Amino acid sequence: MILLEASNVTYEIKNKKLLDIDHIQIQKNDRIGLVGRNGSGKTTLLEILSGKREQSAGTLTSRSTIELIPQLKNTNTTKSGGEVTQEYINRSLSKHADILLADEPTTNLDTNHIERLETQLAKWKGAIVIVSHDRTFLDAICNQIWEIEDAKLAIYKGNYSNYREQKQLKIRQQENAYDQYVKKKKQLENALELKEQKAQRATKIPKKTSSSEAKITGAKPYFAKKQKKLQKSKKSIETRLEKLEKVDKVQEKPPIKMNLPYEETLKGKIVLRVEDLEGVVGNHVLWSPVSFHMKGGEKIAIIGKNGAGKTSLIRKLINQEDGVSISPSMKVGYFSQNLDVLDSKQSILENVQTTSKQDETLIRTVLARLHFFREDVYKKVRVLSGGERVKVAFAKLFVSDINTLILDEPTNFLDIETLEALEELLANYKGTVLFVSHDRRFIEKLATTIISIEKKEIHVFEGTYDEFKNYSPKMPNDSEEDELLVIETKISEVLSKLSIEPTDELEEEFQLLLSKKRKIIEGRE
Repeated sequence: MILLEASNVTYEIKNKKLLDIDHIQIQKNDRIGLVGRNGSGKTTLLEILSGKREQSAGTLTSRSTIELIPQLKNTNTTKSGGEVTQEYINRSLSKHADILLADEPTTNLDTNHIERLETQLAKWKGAIVIVSHDRTFLDAICNQIWEIEDAKLAIYKGNYSNYREQKQLKIRQQENAYDQYVKKKKQLENALELKEQKAQRATKIPKKTSSSEAKITGAKPYFAKKQKKLQKSKKSIETRLEKLEKVDKVQEKPPIKMNLPYEETLKGKIVLRVEDLEGVVGNHVLWSPVSFHMKGGEKIAIIGKNGAGKTSLIRKLINQEDGVSISPSMKVGYFSQNLDVLDSKQSILENVQTTSKQDETLIRTVLARLHFFREDVYKKVRVLSGGERVKVAFAKLFVSDINTLILDEPTNFLDIETLEALEELLANYKGTVLFVSHDRRFIEKLATTIISIEKKEIHVFEGTYDEFKNYSPKMPNDSEEDELLVIETKISEVLSKLSIEPTDELEEEFQLLLSKKRKIIEGRE
């Protein structure tokens, strides 16, 4: 059953087409994910479909009730962003419309609330069109993906992962087509060169033939006829070359190799120690005292509900509050969506260069990964959108003279394409990364250790996010518990000595104790 149909829909801004859509339908059981770069027209399309905005041209036919959850929600309230978002969702779902249009419904929601929303939408009886940058959310909900690119809309069957597979297949097909194009072009060029050589030889009288013999035998007319035939063949090859359909080469990404301060020295070594760190902010207790450490090169995700204390933990680490000690070689860069680090009068390139020792080629490569190409780098920051400024701020931090990145919700305001580029940059980063995120796919792709804040307790899990979700600890026996208690006591004693007068012997003892502790814990799993 068709609930809504649109044909030849266009939308123009200052005589430039933002949308140019031939034909789309929404049917009763459709679960559609709408994707595309920031500024591609996703929000505009939802507003057109809901009747909130009028298209420049085209027809829209609908006899269905439509409910829109907007991207920009009322913030004139004392409630948190997550609470406001949840209120909008609950109010919209209670209306039981035929079509639900949701523009970034997971904004400000923590993982628990996102998963709850997935359950709610799975029970929804009508059709859904969702704009979201949360790929796990799109995988859980959608049965087709609409992609807006260069004003056009392409439709892919399946969820987001299926869409990505289809896009990758297109890339592989283009690579094969390019290889065939290069091979065919080379064959024609070689054939053309061979014909040219033969044509040149055909103009010469054989050395053993005298002029008088050539007159008698008719050698000259023979070679002239041969040359004419060769010229005709040559022209045919040239025509085939001209008509050969060109195939563009798939753009290859140059590798990013940065020299980080003390990179090799810190790799695998403890760079930060936390001992009995209290989670008290004002009169509010966020977590009980906790002890843990970080090693150079680790990628650590901090997860937990909104208000659990994730940002507070980061700030305590950065400010080196009581109980926190870091290696003198650890050089930290902090990203918190604070765009004050940018000079709006300077260009993108100038902003990024000011705090970097990397050469311009590498800086341009990083900017290109974040979709600032060629002349884009000379744009002034003041003309950039909010999302673009976030990307510049991250690039500035990423190429700074640091070896540790601390990132608080780095994926906010980024489209999926940029988010995946950010993942790739961080996955190949040789330094240490500590980040807060509610994006489950982002955590899955990057994290080697999980710090979970739950029920006013901090738990450190050495492993991936998938392993963390599937982890169920075995109950320890009494002897193991006693041995673990003794080891923990010894670790505390050695740490105290290390903080006063570090020596190689103490460090070796500390590592040995950690190894024993790890074996007991791993034996329970």
